[in-house]
Amino acid sequence: MDIKIDISNITIETERLILRAFDESDIADFYDYASISGVGEMAGWQHHDSIETSQNILKMFIDEKNVFAVYHKGDRKVIGSLGLHTSWANEEESYKHLSVREIGYVLSKDYWGQGLMPEAVKAVIEYGFGALGVDAFTSGHFCENDQSRRVIEKCGFMFLKQSEYYSKQLQRSFDDMKYILLKEP
Repeated sequence: MDIKIDISNITIETERLILRAFDESDIADFYDYASISGVGEMAGWQHHDSIETSQNILKMFIDEKNVFAVYHKGDRKVIGSLGLHTSWANEEESYKHLSVREIGYVLSKDYWGQGLMPEAVKAVIEYGFGALGVDAFTSGHFCENDQSRRVIEKCGFMFLKQSEYYSKQLQRSFDDMKYILLKEP
């Protein structure tokens, strides 16, 4: 079962990061990482080709209230996003009775390989299982995206199945690996 998420007044702090709602003043940081070739493509979307594209998507993040800005404390800037989206598991008979959210994330190439995204995802999982009352989280990655696979594995997700995902923006299909993390009783 789907649950309503509103992160607009939530702040989660980790050792190196602050996860908070996006703000219009984040536009330069957002465009800085979202316009780099290879960042969005790892998640199925075209990297941003203009500041206007970033402004439109930033407005959507703010309006939908389900995507955290990943703010790096030391560098004092937004370096990625982490969303709590409607999950494919809401349509699966085995999981319909659970409140499930899909975790999706993007991180600036400059910060890959530093353990920042597992730090952020673990903090959101803890918050979601506690304060939000989520029963399970799903996540996934394209087969060729080893960075996302490692994040998912480090966060304790269990592999469920492989499927195909068609990206309209990239006009191609990807082999998609799907995972779930259930709240411990």
